[in-house]
Amino acid sequence: MGGCVGSHHDSSGSLNENSDGTGVALGRNQPLKRERPKWKSDYPMTEGQLRSKRDEFWDTAPAFEGRKEIWDALRAAASAFESNDHLLAQAILDGASITLPHGALTECYDELGNRYQLPVYCLSPPVNMIEERSDDDPGSGGECQLRLRLSTGRDLRLAVRSTDTVGMMKRRLQSQEGVPATTQRWFFSGRPLTDRLRLDQLNISRDYVVQVILSQPPPPEPGVAALPQEPTPVEN
Repeated sequence: MGGCVGSHHDSSGSLNENSDGTGVALGRNQPLKRERPKWKSDYPMTEGQLRSKRDEFWDTAPAFEGRKEIWDALRAAASAFESNDHLLAQAILDGASITLPHGALTECYDELGNRYQLPVYCLSPPVNMIEERSDDDPGSGGECQLRLRLSTGRDLRLAVRSTDTVGMMKRRLQSQEGVPATTQRWFFSGRPLTDRLRLDQLNISRDYVVQVILSQPPPPEPGVAALPQEPTPVEN
């Protein structure tokens, strides 16, 4: 799965030739190119399927030969590269002493000469990616089911409309579960959602879950809530 393979070294310890005989020198290092690889999947896939495929690679790649810290650096560099932050990606590679003989993350070497290969699906989406639409997809219009995961560990579905704002959906959750809207904080992909955002602006597909952090309301000050209020006298 793209794990690194052995490399030949000369007497000085520098990389002399790859295992496939291409003869790329370790000292040959090119800056990371800006062009993202274009590729076509064997089958049209959704963004959720692509994310799962990538997670599977990054979870298993360190189990092959190679150093975990280098895999971690490559993962961070690949993420920055896909986000078009080439300066950050190059800085990560330089900081980890990773060499790119061809200026691409598809073939990399660490300072010990170990070879690492990243699949193209970790660097860019396929040209035949599709959007998954269904009755559960908030982007399909009308009423749909939004998947929520509460900080209590409970998963549930909330009936919403694509034109609902986050504030409206909080009140719907309050009506359905009895959770005060003022104690709810909604997050999607690690980003906090403000009450004025509409659902159709968030581009949430059925593969994703909105995180709802519930906070306890502040307790009343001691003695304040328990004290009965004196009736106000009315003068004749």
